This record gives sequence, C-alpha cells and structure tokens, in this order.
Amino acid sequence: MSRPPVNPAEQPDPGPRDNTAPGPQGSPARRPPGVYVISGVVGLQAVALAVAGVVFTVAAFTQPSLSIAGTIFLIVLVFALAAGLAAVSINAFKGFRWTRSAAFVWQLLTVAIAVPSLLNGSTATGLVLLLPALAVIFFLFTPRVVEFSLRAGGGQPLL
Repeated sequence: MSRPPVNPAEQPDPGPRDNTAPGPQGSPARRPPGVYVISGVVGLQAVALAVAGVVFTVAAFTQPSLSIAGTIFLIVLVFALAAGLAAVSINAFKGFRWTRSAAFVWQLLTVAIAVPSLLNGSTATGLVLLLPALAVIFFLFTPRVVEFSLRAGGGQPLL
C-alpha cells in the first residue's frame, strides 16, 4: 500500500526548539510575540468550547429536551469546533500559513456574538468575547506574524 504524496508546502517547521529556523535570507526566524497571543487565545477558545460541550452533554442527560436530534447535533458541533480550534492553535504556533485565515474567520464570528451582547447590556460577556478577538485580529496582520508564517527554510516553502 503506497502512501499518498506529501505536499512540501504543508510541512511543519523543522527548526530546532530554540525557534531559530532559517528565515528567508538565511537569518534565524524568531517566533514573534503575536504568535504566542494568537495561539494562546485560540487555544483558550478551544478549551472554552470543549467545556461548553461537556456542559451540554451533561444537560442532555439531566434536563428535558424538545429535540433529541437537535441536542445531539449541537453537542457534536461544539466538540467539532473545539477540535478544529485546537488544531488551529497548535498549527499557528508551528507557523502554518492556513491558520491565519481560520483564526480570522473565527474571531469575526466571535465579534458578531460580542457586539450584540454589549448592546443588550451583557457588558462583561461582551468584553470577554470582544477584547481577545480584537487582539487576535490585530496580531494576525502584524508584519512579523505574517513574515513568520510566510518564511521558507531549506529551499522549500514550509507553509
């Protein structure tokens, strides 16, 4: 059984643990602080979704439901989103380019939930959702983060 071909553009950062993978001009590429912020916030959002999934699962067994199919769908959806966000967080830390678009779309959805929360008087909830999302959106477009995710090492694009 043959293995499927590996796309060299989707290989993780092969650099040493001290974050000194070769940069585009042969200089060491340091992981910018924005990458830590992006990975951390998206990782915390993934954990929050996983906790919400556990709460929904417990509620499905302890409280009456109008639709069992709808409840199961919601539980599966929340856990799938948590797994997806966890993958985005880990791979953003590694420097994969595709994670920037995934993180950006998720933050836009978070802002779309945060703004009505703020306008309806749930200030604490709105701010908890809005401020980290705005920080991630800001750092996604900083030149150092973009450069980190576009760097090449060993003559092949990493991302």
